[in-house]
Amino acid sequence: MQLVLVESPAKAKTINKYLGKGYEVLASFGHVRDLPAKSGSVDPDHDFRMLWEIDPKAQKRLNDIAKAVKGADKLILATDPDREGEAISWHVLEILKQKKALSKQAIERVVFNAITKQAVTEAMAHPRTIDQALVDAYLARRALDYLVGFTLSPVLWRKLPGARSAGRVQSVALRLVCDRELEIERFVSKEYWSLVATLATPRQETFEARLVGADGKKLQRLDIGSGAEAQAFKDALETATFAVASVDSKPVKRHPPPPFTTSTLQQEASRKLGFAPAHTMRVAQRLYEGVDIGGETVGLITYMRTDGVQIADEAITATRRVIEADYGARYVPGSPRRYETKAKNAQEAHEAIRPTDLGRRPSETKSYLDADQAKLYELIWLRTMASQMESAELERTTVDITAKVAARLLELRATGTVVNFDGFLALYQEGHDEDPADEEARRLPQMSAGERLTKREIKADQHFTEPPPRYSEASLVKRMEELGIGRPSTYASILQVLKDRKYVRLDKRRLYPEDRGRIVVAFLESFFLKYVEYDFTADLEEQLDLISNSEIAWREVLRDFWRDFLGAIDGTKDLKISQVIDALDDLLAPHLFPPREDGTDPRVCPTCGNGRLSLKLSKFGAFIGCSNYPDCRYTRSLTAPGNGAEAADRKLGVDPTTGLDVMVRSGRFGPYLQLGEQVEGGDKP
Repeated sequence: MQLVLVESPAKAKTINKYLGKGYEVLASFGHVRDLPAKSGSVDPDHDFRMLWEIDPKAQKRLNDIAKAVKGADKLILATDPDREGEAISWHVLEILKQKKALSKQAIERVVFNAITKQAVTEAMAHPRTIDQALVDAYLARRALDYLVGFTLSPVLWRKLPGARSAGRVQSVALRLVCDRELEIERFVSKEYWSLVATLATPRQETFEARLVGADGKKLQRLDIGSGAEAQAFKDALETATFAVASVDSKPVKRHPPPPFTTSTLQQEASRKLGFAPAHTMRVAQRLYEGVDIGGETVGLITYMRTDGVQIADEAITATRRVIEADYGARYVPGSPRRYETKAKNAQEAHEAIRPTDLGRRPSETKSYLDADQAKLYELIWLRTMASQMESAELERTTVDITAKVAARLLELRATGTVVNFDGFLALYQEGHDEDPADEEARRLPQMSAGERLTKREIKADQHFTEPPPRYSEASLVKRMEELGIGRPSTYASILQVLKDRKYVRLDKRRLYPEDRGRIVVAFLESFFLKYVEYDFTADLEEQLDLISNSEIAWREVLRDFWRDFLGAIDGTKDLKISQVIDALDDLLAPHLFPPREDGTDPRVCPTCGNGRLSLKLSKFGAFIGCSNYPDCRYTRSLTAPGNGAEAADRKLGVDPTTGLDVMVRSGRFGPYLQLGEQVEGGDKP
């Protein structure tokens, strides 16, 4: 008998059917042991010895596995095809050795990129040994995360009351969100105007053209900065004569995007389906492990944790066959499309995420899936199909127009794009965080140089520049990938941790940093800047990749990191909380005390009128308080005036019984009602 070990019971059930007699398939239910959450689990003084603890929930399963192994001729480790899967196989093998369950059994490692009969049969025919380099990369990553979390978090607790924790990658992701918020707060909006003329050809076909130049000078977007300037141009255009100066039409091709990687799947599912990255991965896991379709359990997609954009030759052939059947030969390129991973940090060479059978159309599977599974499967199917379709053929036309009035020469421009052949656009268009200008909808009438045009309407519109948008979960994942921070298997969990610890909140699909998140980032930037720098974190990820390629020893990476990190920790031992408060008060000043419109000092206490407002820390967290405490008990939450705090400090009216004012105040725990004011020597109101 041959024992096959996989991660999930759903996968075990499916693979058992494929393998048949002579095999027993058991599930580990994911990780079976981890570093205990206590000091000393990683010991730098003993060459980073790691003390593992078996998950109590896994104990019975491991006993069952050990019992089954003793009666088996061969142990086949078939956990997931990534670093985590390699690590689980390694952990199980180490535990079986400790239990003395192994004697003469052959031990093999196989990976299933898809849970289909063909993929499973092929994988079983090509076993290998455990990849120790991948295990070493896992050990290094796990040790680094532990050392940062369990060394830095206690410093936070001691020096920053109310803080929860810090993490090697999560803190850098949080810094991205906080830095973007700071950009928004510091942003100064500028006024600008645009002038658009609605013109008609001699055939009475209308179109719009924008003012782009005046008297030989090009006008940039922000050049017309006042209503008076705009009105002067408008007046000139109202009496101008218009003519076509030139028409430039260029054929352009738009190529399809590659099939999904983990990152691009999370981004697109967020944009198009509104799925959180963690939810996307849960649904994808179910599609990968197998769904009951007509009495047969079938894995619908290939493995969903991957950096690769290539797909197998047989899948390309099948895709091209379906495209021709559904859309015709015109939509099939002359040769198959080949994609290469651009990310410098690409992990294992797995296929992109694709359907296991392209002939299994979304309409055929919908009745067997729940709503979210059906939506995600359709998205993956469409993207895979589109990736092998012919490019869209467009014609981009630019019409330059002159407007002559008196001694002036004004220049206008009209642009438009015509789709001559839709190609992959017939099936799929990539989503965007920001709505792009829909050029395809802007068709221009036929025009020729020298043709006279008739004015129909001149519009001058006022605009204001806008700050950069807050990150969505999709755009944050994209930015992390661009910077080389984190890996496919970590994006979803990083975002989930930030939300669970209330460092960020998701509102209308945008990420807002909470005050406690900003405090933590400000602390780390003040005293551990190196460890939240984007380049440093990305460089460390590259070193982990070098470990997985057997190019560097994992303990060597840990030694270099620990030496410098320990020095940074030691540098905070004599740090007083008052120094921390002063540093954070200074760093967060633009957020806490933005300039007031009336020019008065934003730090003046609104209650006593002469106290100075500053950041305070208590065991419950941070708040803003008055320097005249205890004589003045004014407090408010960290929310900056203009963002809700000043609106909370207001008089509601007079209590008819006591004649005292009834006010809304904003405190460290949020808004509260107050009757009367503090009187010196008297009771608190």
